Amino acid sequence: MARGPIEGRIMVVAFEGWTDAGDAASGAVRRLVEAAELEAFDEIEPDEYVDFAMHRPVVRTLEDGTRALQWPATVAYAPTKPSAREPLAADAGLDVSSGNEGELFAMLGAEPSRNWTTYAAEFLEIVRGCEVDAIVFVGSMLADVPHTRPISTTISSDSRELQARLGVLQSEYEGPTGIMTVLSLAAQDAGIQTASLWASVPHYVHNAPAPKAVIALLDRLAEMVDVTIPLGDLVEQSGEWERGIDELTERDDDMRAYIGKLEEQRDAVESPEASGEAIAHEFERFLRDQNGRPRQEPPRDEGDDAPPV
Repeated sequence: MARGPIEGRIMVVAFEGWTDAGDAASGAVRRLVEAAELEAFDEIEPDEYVDFAMHRPVVRTLEDGTRALQWPATVAYAPTKPSAREPLAADAGLDVSSGNEGELFAMLGAEPSRNWTTYAAEFLEIVRGCEVDAIVFVGSMLADVPHTRPISTTISSDSRELQARLGVLQSEYEGPTGIMTVLSLAAQDAGIQTASLWASVPHYVHNAPAPKAVIALLDRLAEMVDVTIPLGDLVEQSGEWERGIDELTERDDDMRAYIGKLEEQRDAVESPEASGEAIAHEFERFLRDQNGRPRQEPPRDEGDDAPPV
């Protein structure tokens, strides 16, 4: 199969919540918005779609001392400059590269809790207004993977053209699904190509942001949409994240043994093809777990009431 970037106008989409383990998906799209200098131009108001008990508004103090609410809307971003190669971050030594600069759009917000069909119609209205050729949905999921190994990512697409261009397959998953699949199929029906990019995040560190997963998503996203995104302090944050988990697990023999088993399982899966298959199976289990099956937690000392990392 051929492997190359997606061509034309591209919208990159992520949602905070169920599909954003370790804040990795939303973190990756935010970094793209910043690096490509995208600017907010439209939004989907949250009132009809968002459960504010799950995604609460945030109160902030403005520069003039007044307090204001920020509601969890879905915000759409558009390019502010034409396609060109120009430096973004001299300290990082990287540029936004190649032909897709100026052709990138993004959408980011809280996952809607209700009225998904109406939400999908509003979403498609914005997408059509941007005249995009393809949409890349970005997600991150909790998985039985070790933090000490590279973060696994997988790409799938329902578009035959993108399957050939990216060298990927269509997902074979059947069962309960989320808003990104709903939007992806709606976009496909509207003649817009779609692809999905997922990263796996160690489930035993689910309460902490995972910068290592953000880097993994940005690396794959860069290949897909033909841009290079400055990582800035993400590399340092990733190292601190891994060292912090190492320090916590060093004091817990059961947790160390559990992670050791995960490392053995991961090391046994060496080929990219096998890794992709493994994460696909993990994604299927993730979706089934969210439909009511409890996830098995790693072993912990009896009487330890502290929450997981």
